[in-house]
Amino acid sequence: MEPIRIALVAGEASGDLLASHLIQALRSRLPNAKFFGIGGPKMEAAGFEAWWPAEKLAVRGYAEVLKHYREITGIRRKLLGRLVTEKPDLFIGVDAPDFNLWLERRLKTAGVTALHFVGPSIWAWRGRRIHAIARSVSRMLVLFPFEPELYERQHIPVTYVGHPLADTIPLDIDRQAARERIGLADHGTAPLFALLPGSRQSELHAMAGTFVETGKILFAQFPGSLVLVPMVSRETRAIFEQALWDHGAQDLPFKMLFGHAHDALAASDAALVASGTATLEAALFKCPMVIAYKMSPWSWRLMKRMRYQPWVGLPNILAGEFVVPEFLQQTATAENLAQAMGNLVSDRVVQQRIRSRFRSMHQALRQDTASRVADAVIAELDGA
Repeated sequence: MEPIRIALVAGEASGDLLASHLIQALRSRLPNAKFFGIGGPKMEAAGFEAWWPAEKLAVRGYAEVLKHYREITGIRRKLLGRLVTEKPDLFIGVDAPDFNLWLERRLKTAGVTALHFVGPSIWAWRGRRIHAIARSVSRMLVLFPFEPELYERQHIPVTYVGHPLADTIPLDIDRQAARERIGLADHGTAPLFALLPGSRQSELHAMAGTFVETGKILFAQFPGSLVLVPMVSRETRAIFEQALWDHGAQDLPFKMLFGHAHDALAASDAALVASGTATLEAALFKCPMVIAYKMSPWSWRLMKRMRYQPWVGLPNILAGEFVVPEFLQQTATAENLAQAMGNLVSDRVVQQRIRSRFRSMHQALRQDTASRVADAVIAELDGA
């Protein structure tokens, strides 16, 4: 019997993580399945064959995409040609909607069933994309409980699968055990902060300096404190280390970690997080946070006009209110960020209120995502 052949495309660190969970779930049901396409190291560790690395697609903002447009579109055309020739049994686009919806539409036309895992944030901005989604996908697999209604109104097949991180991250966090895992069992009572300035190189270029300056203010404000900085790659680590030198902070207690973002969030009293999936991870680890984001002025002007909600961080979007503070673009100054971080670690009542809200979110997102995704994918394979 020929093995099931499933093509996937994931475009950045968060997509790599989500797709790796998906591959593992499917392997338990389809042990002979083959997985290939565009992916990252976690997918490869799960047995994925990467034709191109996910890092090639990890570009944010309109201005930045334009710089890499020729390379990205070239990869997409080559991938489409190869997939149309080899005809996988199923294609799954993981997030990266601008790349994947174009690809999914053409694969669907060529007779390949196309699923999209992680709904584009049409509830936040660019809602007109739902019409492109309707033309492109055979089924949506969405992470958040408010999403299915949006697709059902447009008669798009949709399955709510919950968020896999809510299944893998424990409801109750042992902060002392996390500190032991990263060698900080004897840190003491001074605050422990985490800085997560993004997984993409372009994000580091935009925000590393501001995050370093924020850390410098926190060290002055809280003697004996320590800042954890988990990095997803050598390239992003090199950018942040250069920012330490550029801002005269190379001798200050920034503790660089290669990976270990989850341990950093579990161990810390508060985190400064670039908007994105990392904000949800911080919430699942019940870590009070401040959200910050910067991009090119041109990209910001375009995105600001297309926003539908006052929030950009996933915890605030899920709550429908500002549970944690957000600082975007010009307001994301080191002074503002440090003050907000200091307020979080100084007020135990606020900390407990935030952690209680995060726990409620965690429970709502726990849906045994691996089984739900595997059921949906196998149902599509059976139908095809």
